[in-house]
Amino acid sequence: MAPKATAPRSASAKAAAEKSSIDQAAVLHSIGLTAGEEVRFRRAGRGRWQSGRIAYVERDGSITVHDAHGAARSLRPEHLEVKRPGKRKKLTWQAVTDVAVTWEQLTLF
Repeated sequence: MAPKATAPRSASAKAAAEKSSIDQAAVLHSIGLTAGEEVRFRRAGRGRWQSGRIAYVERDGSITVHDAHGAARSLRPEHLEVKRPGKRKKLTWQAVTDVAVTWEQLTLF
């Protein structure tokens, strides 16, 4: 069986893909997350935590996570936890909604 030939991408398609990845990184950074960062979540109706990695943010605000098997899941931020330093600088799991940076420091003058 011959390998499939893929059509070459146009320059505009390449630029759009590159721009979207830059935009996604900016969106993730604005809420205090990074692509590839480890998170944990619970699947519906199950009590065990599953681990995964952040991929990107969807238009509806959900975060796409790839689990250990590579399956993609879009989950609401309140269902995800991420490791952050706690009171004594030890890494602990904290809800993404608590970690998200949603304010901006304004200048005085």
